[in-house]
Amino acid sequence: MKTAVVFGVTGQDGSYLTDLLLSKDYRVIGVARRSSVDTTERLDENIKNVNFTVIEGDITDGFCVSDIINKYEPEEVYNLAAQSHVGTSFKQPTLTWDVTGGGCLNILEAIRVSPRVDDIRFYQASSSEMFGKNFTLTDDGKYQDENTAFMPQSPYAIAKLAAHHLVRNYRDSYGIHASSGILFNHESERRGENFVTRKITKWIGRFLAWEKQNSPLPPSLCRFGTSEEDIYMPRERMYLDMIKTPIFPKLRLGNLKARRDWGHAKDYVRGMWLMLQQDEPDDYVIATGETHSVEEFLEHAFRHAGLGNWNQYVYIDPEFFRPAEVDYLLGNPTKARRKLGWEPEIKFRRLAELMTEADIDEELRRSGLQEVSEGCLETR
Repeated sequence: MKTAVVFGVTGQDGSYLTDLLLSKDYRVIGVARRSSVDTTERLDENIKNVNFTVIEGDITDGFCVSDIINKYEPEEVYNLAAQSHVGTSFKQPTLTWDVTGGGCLNILEAIRVSPRVDDIRFYQASSSEMFGKNFTLTDDGKYQDENTAFMPQSPYAIAKLAAHHLVRNYRDSYGIHASSGILFNHESERRGENFVTRKITKWIGRFLAWEKQNSPLPPSLCRFGTSEEDIYMPRERMYLDMIKTPIFPKLRLGNLKARRDWGHAKDYVRGMWLMLQQDEPDDYVIATGETHSVEEFLEHAFRHAGLGNWNQYVYIDPEFFRPAEVDYLLGNPTKARRKLGWEPEIKFRRLAELMTEADIDEELRRSGLQEVSEGCLETR
């Protein structure tokens, strides 16, 4: 039985990677930072699996990382730990650097000095944000691939790029089997709520639960009053015993024109695993090969939920605009397709639908209301 150590196991990618590795009969050691609150919610389905163990560890502590590598003797090590929110990196650049850049260095050093160095394969989660505003221009259009020059536009992207170059350096200098996956945006029902796609679908779920609790009319007959930042139900639509007008805050978003290559995280962790099954380490772009704007995701999610035009529900907040924006990301995954045999199974439209359905069901259940059955969302 192979052993894999997964740094950043409690995140979206860590939970899906754990699912995949356990399905392939690995022993999985998940490393998570000590926290005063439970951060293992995404791992609930696997927490009782005898082949899965969650341990405390700090990727910024080199001695801690070395102890983990030496104690558990893994064949594979995955680094998914990071301060991964681009906007936050502008406010917390030092933390971002220490975790996202320095953490990768600590793992590489721990592998380098390990007596089992030749038996360990390492995966580093790189990011499409490293490309920034740069792209490769061809007769077929513009995209980013493994040969596109990097032009990072945020502290997060700079830290990721430093880690990416460290992987190349340790691979070339010490012969370590170390690969980087340049992952384009990958979302899911497990995505953190501070990321824009999940922020949209989570708001939809909460809004529909609020509507169902406060409206005496069937959803198809609902009408709302709106102010600049809030949605309210006029008094004539309320139950007679209600005293206060129910108010629900609008969905606050920033730049809707930014274009991203969005896929499902479940597909992307499969790409991570495939990289470490290769005889030779290398770097790969993992992407769908399609680009869509935030506005397109917003439109599709609202339409799928039966809410129609999103304009009356959204407040464009200047606070959510980045100091330096990346306007266009489109990955070319040709190399991953050719060498890894990797293909994305879930594309943009289905991704938006899955996330919307999951958050609606979750919020209705949480509110003690009935679930929305699949396929009825767009009929409101």
